Amino acid sequence: MSDSGYLAPAAGGTGATLLCVDDEQNILSALRRLFRQDGYRILTAGSGEEGIGLMEREPVDLVISDMRMPGMDGAHFLERVSSRWPDTLRILLTGHADVASTIAAINKGRIFRYIAKPWDDQDVRLIVRHALERQQLERDKRRLEALTQRQNEELRVLNVSLEARVEARTAELSLAHDALAVANEKLKAGFLTSIKVFSNLIELSEGTRSGHSRRVADLSRRTAVKIGLDRVAAQDVMLAGLLHDIGKIGLPDALLAKPASLMNAEEQAQFKRHPQKGESALMALDSLRSAARLLRSHHERYDGRGYPDGLGGADVPLGARILAVANDYDGLQIGSLSAKRLSSAEALAFLQMERGKRYDPQVVDAFASLNGSESAGKTLKEWALAPEALRSGMVLSRDLISREGALLLAADFLLDDSLIRQIRDYVAREEESLVIHVRDERS
Repeated sequence: MSDSGYLAPAAGGTGATLLCVDDEQNILSALRRLFRQDGYRILTAGSGEEGIGLMEREPVDLVISDMRMPGMDGAHFLERVSSRWPDTLRILLTGHADVASTIAAINKGRIFRYIAKPWDDQDVRLIVRHALERQQLERDKRRLEALTQRQNEELRVLNVSLEARVEARTAELSLAHDALAVANEKLKAGFLTSIKVFSNLIELSEGTRSGHSRRVADLSRRTAVKIGLDRVAAQDVMLAGLLHDIGKIGLPDALLAKPASLMNAEEQAQFKRHPQKGESALMALDSLRSAARLLRSHHERYDGRGYPDGLGGADVPLGARILAVANDYDGLQIGSLSAKRLSSAEALAFLQMERGKRYDPQVVDAFASLNGSESAGKTLKEWALAPEALRSGMVLSRDLISREGALLLAADFLLDDSLIRQIRDYVAREEESLVIHVRDERS
């Protein structure tokens, strides 16, 4: 007979359900007593068929079945359990004479262990406990694997979504960056144009010396590039060239018109303060602080006998050493340094004669090596046109200067129909003949 409703005490138990199957009631009673102290839920069945019926109604964690039973024997019973409930652990009770049957049960029923009769109670309890612990570990492993797989799938979906969002955000940032880059280029172009206009205003009273700052700026920039200064440093040199005479604002016109070699001591003292005044005028502007430092030192000499600080050699900023060469080269030709105006060849010879004294030898050599090659290169890429020949898409290759020396448009301006119309209107209104140097935007 079976006892399918016996519930062992729960205290200290694992909550696992055991099914004991045997046709001998005393064996079932013994097994019930054996596992009572372990807190398992115990189900019993008197035959394999009854055990199968019970398992169809009740969840079972472990089955202990006798080998020899009428009708369905233990091997056949455990084989069916293995087929239908593969996660249920299977243990076989067998006698010593049932070796062949035991092997068959192991092969067909894939049993966890077999227990020989008569058994040792402690061994049986230990076998069952270890079997259930192993089963729990397997369940935990499968649960964690399923959880990991589910989480990996969620992460995959999230990653795909994240990648899409990152791509979309990257595209947005790229568009924003491009827009900022365009705006920044416009700001830089506007800033440079403003500097050139301001430089032009400084020179309005200089008559025949007009254009000196622009020429010094261009010569300084080309020399800086020749020496190998980076783009930012070369631009600082150019800006300093455009503004190097800003400290002369406020000086008497008569003093500005007099060559430096003809000034008396009082006039020279007044004149020599213009580098410091120029630096002070620019220091409030962050973007011009580096240029202001160069401007202050552009009258220093390589031998240390210049002004305002008496610096020499490498203590003079390299940009200021470049500016000194370009400034004096142009100044010698326009008569701002001496009463006699020199030719370009004579001015270059003076620079080379003062090499290592007034001027940094490296700068003089770089300046001399230019030999007009860059200007020749530009000539091959630009056209000198009348206003009527201008076309939209062309770019100014040189500053556009009026007859009086005023800056009308800065170099690198992209011409469009509106600007071309304004240039033509200006020429017609002022009755002025202009030659405009341009290059194609694609060149």
